[in-house]
This record gives sequence, structure tokens and C-alpha cells, in this order.
Amino acid sequence: MTKNLGRTIAALSLALVPLLTTAVSAPSASASSVEVFQLEDAISLLVEADENRAGYTAAAFPHWNAGKDPADGCSTREEVLLAEAVEEPDVSAGCSLSGGRWVSYYDNQSVTKRSSVTIDHVVPLAEAWGSGGSAWSTGRREAYANDQGSPATLAAVTVRAKREKAEQDIKEWLPTETAGICRYIGDWVGTKLRWDLTVDKEEMEVLKLFADNSCETTVVLVNRAP
Repeated sequence: MTKNLGRTIAALSLALVPLLTTAVSAPSASASSVEVFQLEDAISLLVEADENRAGYTAAAFPHWNAGKDPADGCSTREEVLLAEAVEEPDVSAGCSLSGGRWVSYYDNQSVTKRSSVTIDHVVPLAEAWGSGGSAWSTGRREAYANDQGSPATLAAVTVRAKREKAEQDIKEWLPTETAGICRYIGDWVGTKLRWDLTVDKEEMEVLKLFADNSCETTVVLVNRAP
């Protein structure tokens, strides 16, 4: 096993609280389009393939765009912040946000300072590129980077947690808050299935370890991307 996989196994021993993940559809999607899986079954649907991040740049995934409602003057980033706020912020001209509160599930931090919260791609853009996104059109990559059709794709988290995670994949980084690990695992799997992204061998091993142990009761709901 690699050193990174060994660290993941150590984290596994701490993840004692399996959580319900909600990789669900947008409100406009019909209920029949949502597939419900136990984590183990969801993992079995993933396609294993070597990962290749060669040629990746963040510019290949245009973000942030005008979001679900171009008329609201908010970008995808601000729309997600508004959707995930546990205390709603005030919105002024230009979609400038003030006040409000968010809870970052990566590190269980409550944040009230706007400059301390940001939006993270649960499956990083570099990971998406290396797992099949390099073959997508620019339009599809933009759709992925701004995806609000599933709450599993984007998460409001602390700037510090996002910086620590960077573009690392699941065998290299997991939430520091143990109660958030099973949610993160489920969100990762749900996003990969939603966008037909592959997993590499070590990634698959990590996912199976969690599915067989502390996250065995995690549920993944998948609404396939158009």
C-alpha cells in the first residue's frame, strides 16, 4: 500500500459516525430520475481506469457563471452560498453578501466572515479532468464546474479547508472532521456517478474500505447529469 493509502486507513478508524449523503437532483428534476443506492452498491457501478491529469488547467472549466437564475445578478458561487447558509446573509447590489453564517462540513467550523468561506468542488476540477473530463466539450466542463443540479457537487467550506485539500483526490485527503468523512465519501461517489467519471485502482480501494467499515450505511442518491 502507498503511504497515502495508509493515512486513509488511519482516518477510516476514526470515522465512526456514518452519515446520510444527499447527492440529489435539482428541484425541477422528476423523482423517477433519482437513483437510490447503498454506498457499496453505488461503488460497484463505478468504472475503474487509470487517471491522467496531463494538460489540465483550471481555465478548461469555466467558472463561476451566471448560475441557475441569471436574472438574480448572482454567480453560481453566490447562489451556492445563499443556498447553504444556515443563517441567511443580506444581499445588496451586485449580489454582495454581508452577514450570514455557514457550517463547513470538512472541518465542522461555523463561519460568519464572508472572506473565510468559499465554494469547493467536492471532486476537484483536476480530478474530473483526469477521470474523463479531458474528453468533454468546454460546455460540459462549464456545466460540471457550476453544477447546482446536485448538492453533492459543490460545498460551502472554509477557505483554509479548501486550501489544504487543493486538487488532491480521496486517497490523499479527507475531511479533518471525522463526522464529515462518510458524507464526503458519499458525495464523491455520487458526483462521479452523476458525471460518468472513472476511478483509479487506489481510489477504488479507499472507497471499498469505507463502504465495508464505518460508512456501510451511507446512502447515495444520484441524478445523472444531462
